[in-house]
Amino acid sequence: MTRSITLFGIPNCDTVKKARTWLQEQELAFEFHDFKKHGLDRAAIETWLEHQGLDILINRKGTTWRALSDAEKASAEDTEQAIALMLDKPSVIKRPVLLINNDGKSQVNVGFSVPQYQSIFHK
Repeated sequence: MTRSITLFGIPNCDTVKKARTWLQEQELAFEFHDFKKHGLDRAAIETWLEHQGLDILINRKGTTWRALSDAEKASAEDTEQAIALMLDKPSVIKRPVLLINNDGKSQVNVGFSVPQYQSIFHK
């Protein structure tokens, strides 16, 4: 069985830091993808949306969301426009996004808590 783990986020986000630390403490090999530094592509967001809804993926509590115009906020209800918004302003994405590929099957989780990750990795 081939498994790869990618954690998407930004390094200075406290929740991302906690997730990275937890994965390291569990000695789980993972790749960290800083989407501010390395960018995001449409295919990644589309993959996430196959597993999580816009209501989960878009962080409506963060400062980036609050700074958006009413028109931008309204556009987040439409999948195509929401993808464009996430590509333009990746900080609007709830972090971290955890992508696990097991032999071609993808699993996507958003956010971090110890119980959540324990259940994902059965630890």
